[in-house]
Parts: sequence; C-alpha cells; structure tokens
Amino acid sequence: MIKSVFRGFALAALMSAVAFAAAKNPVVGGAAMFDSKNIIENAVNSKDHTTLVAAVKAAGLVGTLEGKGPFTVFAPTNEAFAALPKGTVDTLLKPENKATLTKVLTCHVVAADAMAKTVAKMIKDDGGEHDIKTVGGCVLKAKESMGKITLTDENGGVSHVTIADVKQSNGVIHVVDKVLLPKM
Repeated sequence: MIKSVFRGFALAALMSAVAFAAAKNPVVGGAAMFDSKNIIENAVNSKDHTTLVAAVKAAGLVGTLEGKGPFTVFAPTNEAFAALPKGTVDTLLKPENKATLTKVLTCHVVAADAMAKTVAKMIKDDGGEHDIKTVGGCVLKAKESMGKITLTDENGGVSHVTIADVKQSNGVIHVVDKVLLPKM
C-alpha cells in the first residue's frame, strides 16, 4: 500500500516536472518551440508564420537566421502580412523585389538576445520610450504599457508583441501582430 502511494506521488511529481519543462517555452502557431533549435528550425513548424518563412526563404535569409546570432526577431504572423494592402506580399515575394523584401524583413531583426524584461527595462531607463536599431537600419520605437510591449515603425505603424520570449538556440522570437515597415 505504501509503495503504491509512493509511486503515485512519484508519478505526479514526474508529470508536474514534465509539464513545467514543456511550459518553459511558449507554443507558437500550434507548435512547441524548443530553445535547443534555431530560429528557422522553430519557425518552420509554426502554422502562424508560413508567410514569414516563405519571405525569409525568398529573401535568402535562411542561412543568416540559422547562424550563431544572437538575434531578436519580431516575427509577424500570417494575419499581420494579410493586413498589408492587397497584393503587397505577392509583389514583395517576386525575385525582382528581393532587396525591398530583405529590407522589410531585416527591420524585424536585432543583433542581440533581447528578452522582454530587458526591453522593458531599457524603455523605463529611457523615460518611457526606447529606440531599437535593427540590422536593416530601421529604428523602432519601443514602449511598454500594462506589461505589454509595442513597437512603432518609421511610418508610425504600431505593432504589439502578442507572444514574448520564445527562446531559441541563437536568440529569441517575439511574435508581433503587424508587419513593421521601413521608411522607403
């Protein structure tokens, strides 16, 4: 009897530990994200980021985002891309527009591993707004309100971080609800 009670407690403890370990990194687009995988290895499994993955491939940025990093990627969802004016995504994916596509995508990437807590501290330290310089040369304005981070692009478009701190082996992804656009 005591052995079966002990086994029951042990099993419950083990299941709790497994659940805690699985909850360590958020699920994105219905897929578990693993901090042992790089940005591309995780992104290809998210059903909410198929447009982003197609764009990264078309821009020739797969090798870069599989690289050592560290990178912070503000990853727009399929819905964010769908909200762009009709035909924009199709136009950007054409080979002749690769430079423009690359500029748009690299305005979502920072050469650092910036967790939300770090970004929030920078915002606070800078009096409520922090400039984030991207690898694409864009400057995003980061603000924090009620525990949520927003990013304003160079055209005044505002994107909200909907899922923060998705740890990767080469950085971190923050899921955003709008495509951040550079000044063209």
